[in-house]
Amino acid sequence: MHGVGQAEKLGKRAGGLGRAWAALVLANLLLALGPWFVRLADVGPVSAAFWRIALAVPFLLLIARWSGGPLPLARLRGPLLLTIAAGGLFFALDLAAWHLGIVRTRLANATLFGNVASFLFAAYGFLIARAWPNRPQGAALLLAAVGTALLLGRSLDLSPEHLLGDALCLGAGLFYTFYLIAIDRARGSLGAWPLLAFSTLASALPLLLLALASGERLLPGDWTAVVLLALGSQVIGQGMMVYAIGHLPASVIGLALLLQPVVAAGIGWWRYNERLGALDLFGIAAIGASLVLIRGGLRAGPKDRT
Repeated sequence: MHGVGQAEKLGKRAGGLGRAWAALVLANLLLALGPWFVRLADVGPVSAAFWRIALAVPFLLLIARWSGGPLPLARLRGPLLLTIAAGGLFFALDLAAWHLGIVRTRLANATLFGNVASFLFAAYGFLIARAWPNRPQGAALLLAAVGTALLLGRSLDLSPEHLLGDALCLGAGLFYTFYLIAIDRARGSLGAWPLLAFSTLASALPLLLLALASGERLLPGDWTAVVLLALGSQVIGQGMMVYAIGHLPASVIGLALLLQPVVAAGIGWWRYNERLGALDLFGIAAIGASLVLIRGGLRAGPKDRT
């Protein structure tokens, strides 16, 4: 009986990991569409970031209320409140810098630099675990680094005019790393949807102030792009990301972020004639191989939250 119970427990845990992995893949596929929607929006890039947040907040609050009962407002105090507020501010800075960079560089570059958190958040995961990567993890990191270098190297050599946009997106990636760390620290105290709702709400005011200070056009004439940005990137994309953070190691979350520049490169090639060369394709293949390795090395562990 003990063996049967243990097998059932392991089966449920494996199923939870499978759902978390599926959520992580879906999150990155949807988040990769964000730069395209920013380009399609008829407002400034920082204003688009504000509407991504502002339009998402009501939906996230409703989903959080529907999924888990009354919102846990009583928990929002002390270190948890500060962590969520810091996460919201870092996310606002990330979106502002990233959206400014998106319109100044290639879609693949914007997404790749914006996801420098791929390596930084993975490093954070190994740091808090106080362990070096094992062989499969080390190989996955090496392949991901090679793929990243191949995707970037060709673009930087041929398009030096993109350097300002690349720098903005790189800064965004640093802010996104701090946001992910804040979410990871708060995830043990709150469920995925309440945490995302509160952190998104904390981003709204900073982004509104940044949009007003930029002097951009604030109100859209056509709401299609910003609504898709809010629902696809923030409600579903970030929702799935926060869920996955509660169940998967930071090293897996980090490397999976590299799905975004792969998808963005495809969109750039399809819609904006941002052609992919042989080195780009080799880079994409290396990133894909790194994800296969890191996925294959997943084992059920203590990180299993609701």
